[in-house]
Amino acid sequence: MTVQYYEGIGRRKESTARVRVMSGSGKFTVNDKPAEEYFPRVGDMQKVTAPLDAAGENPSALDITVVVVGGGVTGQTVAVQLGMARALVKMNPDVHSAMRKGGFLTRDARIKERKKPGLKRARKAPTYTKR
Repeated sequence: MTVQYYEGIGRRKESTARVRVMSGSGKFTVNDKPAEEYFPRVGDMQKVTAPLDAAGENPSALDITVVVVGGGVTGQTVAVQLGMARALVKMNPDVHSAMRKGGFLTRDARIKERKKPGLKRARKAPTYTKR
């Protein structure tokens, strides 16, 4: 038996999240852990579930599974948020304008700048000494 699901891919910095949304009983797992356990920081769960609120979806009627790799906690949080928004738009195209208005469909393209030769970091130069 195959289950109909909607998938969205979200990326931020070095993080990539694959979010699958399907009708179910309200289970929300991230890397085989409950989402509240995976994102224990204050505000992270609200950020991750914000697309659900914007779409007006009932979280207890959906099963959400997420596989997220790479990056840090903040990058993973925003990657999951983007993936969730994309999956919800695939599931119900009518929520596209609400997602766009909330800013959930815009990918944050900022990444770490590479180190340049002769510099300490991407832009920090060694201290200038006259003599």
